[in-house]
Amino acid sequence: MQTTPTKKRTLARRLASRLPIAYVCLIYIFLYLPIIVVIAFSFNTSKQNIVFEGFTFGWYARMFDNSTLMESFYNTLIVAFSSTAISVVIGTLCAVGLFKLESRLKSIISSSLYIPIAIPEIVFGISLLMFFSMIHLETGMLTVILSHVTFSMPFVVITVRSRIAGFDRSIEEAARDLGANELRTLMRVTVPMLMPGIISGGMLALTLSLDDVVISSFTTGPDCVTLPIKIMGLVKKGVSPDVNALSTMMIAGTVAVMVLSTVLQNRLEGKEVRDKAKATADKL
Repeated sequence: MQTTPTKKRTLARRLASRLPIAYVCLIYIFLYLPIIVVIAFSFNTSKQNIVFEGFTFGWYARMFDNSTLMESFYNTLIVAFSSTAISVVIGTLCAVGLFKLESRLKSIISSSLYIPIAIPEIVFGISLLMFFSMIHLETGMLTVILSHVTFSMPFVVITVRSRIAGFDRSIEEAARDLGANELRTLMRVTVPMLMPGIISGGMLALTLSLDDVVISSFTTGPDCVTLPIKIMGLVKKGVSPDVNALSTMMIAGTVAVMVLSTVLQNRLEGKEVRDKAKATADKL
């Protein structure tokens, strides 16, 4: 029995409607398949970590016995959270300052924020190393934190500026009319309204710091080896399953932080919408 032209057109439309779904599925498989492989091989019984031979949780216990691996992990956490905190504070103040700046140089200053983003990392790393050598600052934990602040802060500024673009300055003026000084207005009015953008910028800075290799390799010292640099050194000899176990825990932690930040952003944005609706209702 031959298919009629109407049935052919119906079948073609069905296939065409399912193509976007198949396309999205292929993209997600391409993005997440390497992560799934890392997670799967963290349960591998084989030390060679080439072929999956069996299932075990043993590597999650053994990774704590690898002192050098755990030390590099702790260094990474210290550097990431310290640089993120500094970047968020400086980046937020910079974004607010640029928003309030009334100068012809405002566009030039704003454009200069993209220079650290556009410069190749290897050039940026060499420049920072030369700068630290010029001021006779010994490479170590401090230099790594400073270098991470340098390339993370522009991302925070850009993210917060996108949030502050629709900011109503009359709210700050109303707070000052009620007796609040500049600092109180900043902490009680401006920062809470910018908090969703601050959280997004902080998450971006934290992610960039956790996986940085190139700049850290130029600015670190022998006493401060971060986890990405440690793993890069192990790749030459072969990555053991305990590294995959630690990577899996970091993936789980990153997902948890992202979910938490998303929930906080949604709550803050919902609260802002409710406050605006209440203010509008009070005026009416």
